[in-house]
Amino acid sequence: MDDFHEVRFPLDVALGSRGGPMRRTEIVTLASGREHRNARWAQSRRRWEAGLGVRTLDALDVVIAFFEERRGRLIGFRLHDRTDWKSGRPSAEPAAADQAIGTGDGATVTFQLTKTYGSAHLPYLRPIRKPVAGSVCVAVEGVALAEGVGFSVDATTGVVTLAAPPAPGVPVTAGFAFDTPVRFDTDALEIDLAAFAAGAVPEIPLVEIVV
Repeated sequence: MDDFHEVRFPLDVALGSRGGPMRRTEIVTLASGREHRNARWAQSRRRWEAGLGVRTLDALDVVIAFFEERRGRLIGFRLHDRTDWKSGRPSAEPAAADQAIGTGDGATVTFQLTKTYGSAHLPYLRPIRKPVAGSVCVAVEGVALAEGVGFSVDATTGVVTLAAPPAPGVPVTAGFAFDTPVRFDTDALEIDLAAFAAGAVPEIPLVEIVV
């Protein structure tokens, strides 16, 4: 059985979800009042509460079917995170110069899509494993390449393969839209229909996974 399905969580429900990135930090407070802080995770993880997007019985029915097909927490899937789903600004279309994904060495032709957060102090480099098919654009030294001719991309891993290796020192950049790989963070959907009819929100937790 596959542990990941290349399908999106119902979009109308996802658009009503609430959540964002989380970190795990250990903090030890010394007698002096100073702190020692240590990051337990190298990569952030995102968590959402998707129940906020369920407003009708029909939407609830779709989510239950999706949950059953994924076998609860067992199988991962894609989520459209409306707060973070493009290589550039939310208001702009992806452009080939949006993100640096590598530098040529004269031999390498494969590059992982990544998105960089921050700049001067401690930029965070996030691997993008689930680009949206047809959304990826790539440039080598500022010159855009044609998909299928100059490059190809695996939409299940986010790996870009160039037709020819860039010369040493030449920058490779990319723009893209992407989904986030997630799973349900519960094996039980406990739904009170009477409470739902009265306006209560069902709990449908989702958490980002590493693929």
